Amino acid sequence: MKIGLIELNTEWESREVNYDKALPLIELAASAGCDLVVLPEMFNSGFSMNIDLIGEDINGSANLFLSDSARRYRMNIIAGFPVKDKGKKKGRNIAAVYNREGIRIAEYAKIHPFSPLKEDLFYEPGTDTVIFSIDGIPSSVFICFDLRFPEVFRKVAKDVQMIYVIANWPSSRIDHWRTLLKARAIENQSFVIGVNRKGIDGNDIHYPGDSCIFNPIGEEIKLFQEAGDLLIGIIEPGDVINIRSRYPFLET
Repeated sequence: MKIGLIELNTEWESREVNYDKALPLIELAASAGCDLVVLPEMFNSGFSMNIDLIGEDINGSANLFLSDSARRYRMNIIAGFPVKDKGKKKGRNIAAVYNREGIRIAEYAKIHPFSPLKEDLFYEPGTDTVIFSIDGIPSSVFICFDLRFPEVFRKVAKDVQMIYVIANWPSSRIDHWRTLLKARAIENQSFVIGVNRKGIDGNDIHYPGDSCIFNPIGEEIKLFQEAGDLLIGIIEPGDVINIRSRYPFLET
């Protein structure tokens, strides 16, 4: 399975600009033969609390852009964007999953909003994990601060082979990012794919990218740089079954 990781340098609170930035990278991933492309948390806005400006209906412009891109390039897509449901005061920070036909097959709302930056005051926490299939491979997804809570990962571990984590994870704590991704891979015997944004946001917070993939025993998968903001990794999902049969830790 070939996975494209897009480390988008997100333009602050500017949907259309970010769609224009993301599209050529999605197209490049498709031309490189990727089965799936993954974009960061809040790819079309940045990690903004201005939910009245950036939030939109679940079927709004972000959904249309991602659905159309998946269908046009016959490629699975996972991406995060802010949603504001009609009649609700707070938004939802979600990850959405699209299959090769452009159908949204799953959506996940961040269970653990980042309270140190008051995300919990502007976004409702999600209530449950999700499991979905990417080309027949059982998978799940989490968002940024969720990474610090191993219990939500363990909840899905036995039922999935791939776990995706999309983020706006700052440079100041990037060592935690890599350490926690590796730990989640080892303890859950799953591939863990972390995709982080690049650049500086509207709050002057710097993000380094540093997206990475760890296999079920915590080894880092080599990534190839297809373009400045696109990394590609190749994995064998069957490795999960082999590792779990040799070391059935999850059954204890």
